[in-house]
Amino acid sequence: MVHERAGKPAQPSDLVDVARLVTAYYTEAPDPSVAEQRVSFGTSGHRGSSLSTAFNDAHIAATSQAICEYRASQGIDGPLFLGKDTHALSEPAWATALEVFAANDVTVLVDSADRYTPTPAVSHAILRHNSSGPAHRADGVVVTPSHNPPRDGGFKYNPPDGGPAGSDVTGWIQDRANAHLAGGLSDVRRIPLHKARAAETTSRYDFMSAYVDDLPSVLDIAAIRSAGVRIGADPLGGASVDYWGAIAERHGIDLTVVNPLVDPTWRFMTLDWDGKIRMDCSSPYAMASLIDRRSEFGIATGNDADADRHGIVTPDAGLMNPNAYLAVAIEYLFGHRESWGSDAAIGKTLVSSSMIDHVAQSLGRRLVEVPVGFKWFVPGLLDGSVAFGGEESAGGSFLRLDGSPWSTDKDGILLCLLASEIQAVTGSSPSEHYARLVERFGQPAYARIDAAATREEKAVLAKLAPEQVTATELAGEPIVAKLTSAPGNGAAIGGLKVTTESGWFAARPSGTEDVYKIYAESFQGKEHLARIQEEAREVVSAALAG
Repeated sequence: MVHERAGKPAQPSDLVDVARLVTAYYTEAPDPSVAEQRVSFGTSGHRGSSLSTAFNDAHIAATSQAICEYRASQGIDGPLFLGKDTHALSEPAWATALEVFAANDVTVLVDSADRYTPTPAVSHAILRHNSSGPAHRADGVVVTPSHNPPRDGGFKYNPPDGGPAGSDVTGWIQDRANAHLAGGLSDVRRIPLHKARAAETTSRYDFMSAYVDDLPSVLDIAAIRSAGVRIGADPLGGASVDYWGAIAERHGIDLTVVNPLVDPTWRFMTLDWDGKIRMDCSSPYAMASLIDRRSEFGIATGNDADADRHGIVTPDAGLMNPNAYLAVAIEYLFGHRESWGSDAAIGKTLVSSSMIDHVAQSLGRRLVEVPVGFKWFVPGLLDGSVAFGGEESAGGSFLRLDGSPWSTDKDGILLCLLASEIQAVTGSSPSEHYARLVERFGQPAYARIDAAATREEKAVLAKLAPEQVTATELAGEPIVAKLTSAPGNGAAIGGLKVTTESGWFAARPSGTEDVYKIYAESFQGKEHLARIQEEAREVVSAALAG
């Protein structure tokens, strides 16, 4: 149910108490015997709030020590790029991490201006360093909970491939960190912050210049400039705040930073669908302020707090659905990147729209469908076998103009600028391009809902086998596939996907709540989508009961 104040400006009562939040970070001690207070790496690192004793100094000290030990076990002896976003807990967690890294003699590169660092800038830095050869490989850490509310903190590790760490890596780090928590941090090495900053192993790196100056290698910046596309970029108070101004200045494009403010309470945001402050640039509620100004710009864009997600607003359609924009981006890129290999594939998560399937087929390109999580695109983006990787939650990245890797993590800045390139080169907005795709392939209806599930039921759902699904029809159509592993790489999807000729649903257990998520899509309209959703619950319930 949508909150009555969704899309409305935040009020003082909605704001987090930053002083209390930071105090709790240093004073509250987690109990490692309580599951909710242990280190837990999801698809994008460890997240939680200090107010619930889920993201505190002890968690970050333990995790940072575990990362030091992982690096040593893998022979990773190059620099570690350390970035942070604008969440209130990011600065103290960044400080904790630096204290531990310095004590362990890890060479750490921090931002030269002591400012914020988008996730894609860290990925770009890692790949840039490692492109010189296998010796002294670099990796990185970004202190961010992404688009999560202001009370949350987050901590994620990117290994030398530059992308989100795989479950084998995060599992090792998580287990070792929890062992450090259980041991009272007795094996955690640490020095005071002033000594860590002054350590010989701590140096500075100009993340922003390295990233911004390199953009012409991945985008047709000249076309954007010559076409005079008027761009409005809203960082949503996040880490891209300095980058957008630098992009405008260094590349001479008509770009206005719509809101240059940074405030750890995010008091300037409009509330998301559930009445919470959330920097979700794919949400029409969180993006309401920018949508209201869409007539002022040819292309308006938004990013989440660490700038790994994108939101595209056009004058004719407002905020584009992320799935719709991904389909447009794919069609455009594969028609305007002549140096990309003819066998380079398109990557999508299995809960992304089937419109992408239609586009891939029309292009004659191989489609690689993977489980949820951008980590699955990393190998392909790194070796060029996947030219574009995109996921339903407004995340994507793609290769440079010459077919070499740009970023193996989600890059919201890149996808936002691509919208202006599309406008400049074709003379049509991304939403106008999508309208043409709908004319060709039909109008999909897509939605995600939650259904209640116990912890035991979620565990069963995560390990379902196709034969446990006995249904033969879905919403009046024969079922053509029952998937518990992704067709693109054979990896377990941690749930179930059922498809028919004109629709599908996927069910996955939530990692944080007693629910499972149902993603569904129909090319027969909203009523058919509602039938799919209703019968999806029945199919899943029968499988769980069986």
